[in-house]
Amino acid sequence: MDTLSADILVKALDGLNARAEITAANIANANTPRYRAQHLNFERSLAAAASEGSQAVRSVAPNITRDNREMRLDLELATANSTSLRYAALIDILNRQLQLDALAIQGNN
Repeated sequence: MDTLSADILVKALDGLNARAEITAANIANANTPRYRAQHLNFERSLAAAASEGSQAVRSVAPNITRDNREMRLDLELATANSTSLRYAALIDILNRQLQLDALAIQGNN
């Protein structure tokens, strides 16, 4: 895996982890009066930075916003599910890359 791809993968995992934490806090506060959910966005800035190279990717910071509307538990649960699936897919990609690297190191035995 080239450096840029590795940097994108790591930054995406970091972003998804942060989104999972924020979503968990939103869900935990579902019954808190006047609580306004937070949301984390990073995909657009990560995609834009990817065209500029590894240094730009490493400097991407997630954007956290607070929703002015009442928190909806159904949307937070959907976000949690989507985030979990995305995280699992990226971990699968990383695992496959590590398997390929291990095969390359072992050689043709």
